[in-house]
Amino acid sequence: MSHSSAAAPPASPAQASRLTTGTLTAGLLAVCLAQIGLAVPATLNGLFQSDLHPVGAQLTWVSDAFLLPVAVLELTFGLLGDLFGRKRLLVAGALLVAAGELLSTAADGIHLLWAGQAVAGLGAAALFPTSLAVIAAGTSTHAERARVIALWAALLSTGGFLAPLLGGITATYGSWRWAFVGVAVIAGASALVSAFLARDSRSPEGRGLDLAGQITVGLGLFALLYAIIQGPTDGWGSVRIVTAFVAAAVFLVLFVVAELRARSPLLRLDLFRNRAFAVASFVAVVGMFAFLGTAYSVSIRLGAVQDQPPMRTALAFLLLNGLALLLLPVTERLLRSVAPWKLLTVGLVLMAAGDFWAATLPIHTLAFPPLILPLGMVGIGFAVTVSSVTASAVNTVPVPLAGMASATTNLLRDFGFTLGPAIIGAVALSRASTAFGTSLHGSGLPAGLQGAASGILAEGGPLAVNAASEKSPKLHPVHDLAMSALGHGYSVGFVVCGCAALLSALLALAALRGHGATDDEAL
Repeated sequence: MSHSSAAAPPASPAQASRLTTGTLTAGLLAVCLAQIGLAVPATLNGLFQSDLHPVGAQLTWVSDAFLLPVAVLELTFGLLGDLFGRKRLLVAGALLVAAGELLSTAADGIHLLWAGQAVAGLGAAALFPTSLAVIAAGTSTHAERARVIALWAALLSTGGFLAPLLGGITATYGSWRWAFVGVAVIAGASALVSAFLARDSRSPEGRGLDLAGQITVGLGLFALLYAIIQGPTDGWGSVRIVTAFVAAAVFLVLFVVAELRARSPLLRLDLFRNRAFAVASFVAVVGMFAFLGTAYSVSIRLGAVQDQPPMRTALAFLLLNGLALLLLPVTERLLRSVAPWKLLTVGLVLMAAGDFWAATLPIHTLAFPPLILPLGMVGIGFAVTVSSVTASAVNTVPVPLAGMASATTNLLRDFGFTLGPAIIGAVALSRASTAFGTSLHGSGLPAGLQGAASGILAEGGPLAVNAASEKSPKLHPVHDLAMSALGHGYSVGFVVCGCAALLSALLALAALRGHGATDDEAL
């Protein structure tokens, strides 16, 4: 899984101090750490399933426990750095990541793992914007800033490349817990480097906290994700899920009201009066949902369903994430010579094609080579898309609003990332439960065996049936049924991701073609 770039704050020559090697090192190490922390759990989902025995949608919450704080709090932490100093946020963010990963290491159940990942995600929410802001503040020319932003993006991609290797190697030769220990060690080093080498900076002019906006959007997004993730387990018509959807709608409406009234809003809603920017923002949300949904489907397919070795999952994530690092020089060159909307369209089409291909792969095929081309297409498509999505959005607004447009796009893109595991987990588990129930009823297996399998399905969902039937000789006759049902469910997940990417590509082609900011659209 990969995070995309945050907005670089403006740094006027009067405010900017010379960028020191220590500050640059601290900022680059911080963003690499945050990305490693975000991406490591994806290679370990199969081990979480076998060791911690999550039921229903509990496995989905491992990913979203980290992603939710990042999506909700990233802009607020950027503001806090401007107000109170970025150095202390770099140190505090790294310490939070270390604390969260150590808590995850000690997890003897899924709930403690959630707590650890939420704390680590809180730290990453501070590190992503602050790491870029602290190095951008030390630049005084556009060329200088372009160089440090390129370095920042390269280290972010490096984190996405290193994370699956760290998870795969530690889980293969030790335990999944050692992966979290490794992240904690990197976090400790990052905190020390920031504390002793980074130069502090801040930019408080005209900034102010938007508490009403932060509280309402946080509660609204949490309620929405809760409803989506828990829907297959609790029942879409249950009182709890309906209440969560209603609460999400109420809080998100209150968020819009709060932003319209705020003197210093968290989100500039007037940007969306620009039709092209609104379309570009929608493309950012849906396109990034497609990528993270794909990554989550791959993780569950290889780990929790097929029980493949962690290094096999790590190789898959190198195809999904690592290509963004390898192709970074190419994508940067393309952005200078090709219109961003063209790159965005091509990247999304590649992602869609890879998803549709992956959906055709039989779940009982354990060989890795059939995955290489479809996942490679998604990885190349993502590398192109993630480098051009912000440029596409920023190009649709007047120059004075470019910074706010970039920050807004990042917020929406992170929300798309957060939706990926939530929606695909819900869709896949719902379809798998239905498919397993149908196939079990018509299987002709003894009534007692059917009853035992149905009881596990009702209590823990299809992933629990798959895990139990693989280990228990008594339940083994239903293992193929459970595996086939899950294969069907996550194939549907790939199709949903492919349709989302294709829809985004068509919108980018239709609405963003040749589009830039015009005087008529100036806000």
